[in-house]
Amino acid sequence: MTNSNNITPADRVGTVKEYYFSKKLREIAQLNAQGADIISLGIGGPDLPPSQAVIDTLCEQARLDNTHGYQPYIGIPELREAYAQWYSHYYGVTLDPASEILPLIGSKEGILHITLAFVNPGDGVLVPNPGYPTYTSVSRLAQAEIFNYNLLEESNWQPDFDALEKMPLDKIKLMWVNYPNMPTGAPADMDVLRRIIDFGKKHNIVIVNDNPYSFILHKCRTSILSIEGAKDIAIELNSLSKSHNMAGWRMAMAASNPAFIGWIIKVKSNIDSGQFRPMMKAAVEALKAPDSWYDEVNATYGRRRLIAEKIMDALGCTFSKSQAGLFLWGRIPDSAPSAEAFADNILYNAKVFVTPGFIFGSQGERYIRISLCAKDEKMNEALTRIINLKK
Repeated sequence: MTNSNNITPADRVGTVKEYYFSKKLREIAQLNAQGADIISLGIGGPDLPPSQAVIDTLCEQARLDNTHGYQPYIGIPELREAYAQWYSHYYGVTLDPASEILPLIGSKEGILHITLAFVNPGDGVLVPNPGYPTYTSVSRLAQAEIFNYNLLEESNWQPDFDALEKMPLDKIKLMWVNYPNMPTGAPADMDVLRRIIDFGKKHNIVIVNDNPYSFILHKCRTSILSIEGAKDIAIELNSLSKSHNMAGWRMAMAASNPAFIGWIIKVKSNIDSGQFRPMMKAAVEALKAPDSWYDEVNATYGRRRLIAEKIMDALGCTFSKSQAGLFLWGRIPDSAPSAEAFADNILYNAKVFVTPGFIFGSQGERYIRISLCAKDEKMNEALTRIINLKK
């Protein structure tokens, strides 16, 4: 009989750790089981539902007897057309729904598909620091060499192009960009995005802009593909998770030129088997949302943002009011030993969970992040607990 102690995992498993939130939420569940009643302001999962029309469409379609089979790897034509119309209306970007759009089972999966489509073992990948941890973990799983480019508060979390030019650019294949930025909330700056496109073209580096936050507390909706010639070198990921309160539905898309999309399809079609047709039909309905629907969602986040700012003030943290997205990013007091210790003190003593910035990279070590994805009353209760903690 084989002894499992003699079995070892693939080397790539040793290059990544369990996702921070996976471990921390398990700990919080244990604390709650003991009666702690933790208020979670950590995860960026919208607590609001999609529109009623979206839910009704899902239910109606799911009741049909011909909607439960395998679906096209590239999504149904109606969904690709809806994404194209959405991009045209809100971003001013023209996309061919047949060849320049690929529906995805979430943009997190898209990060894997794109990495496998473009990166060979040993190739370099430019990853922002701070940045979404999945850019790093997926690059490691693909056995790429990671080159962090630092984003600094004094530069409004924008890339330092002089520093980028000093990287070993001849070996770098892919650059991850994320504006409006997570975790810092830095808004998209079209002049900076143009420089990023020029940088990619100059060095033959594929630029991927991860763009799920452009509808959330962002003054102008922006797409990197609206820049002339961007489609030649850039891919954009977008998602209904944040903009349409459909995080658990896993509805996202990639947009680029036909060649890039075709390479990604080769990977994707060997990994998944398409999406549930009723969910795709519901996503078509979601993409028809009027401006008033987005305005109502943003009004809710706007109220919560004001409470989050009061929480930051109560904690002695500093922050920029120009931030966009579902979070508020703040610098912890100089007297705090570390972001992790600071967040743990709040968790264990105020029973409020906020995210320490170190999980996004070394440049996040002196920061915390507060999610706006909790009911107003819960956020106000968290504020009260923190004020009482500081007395």
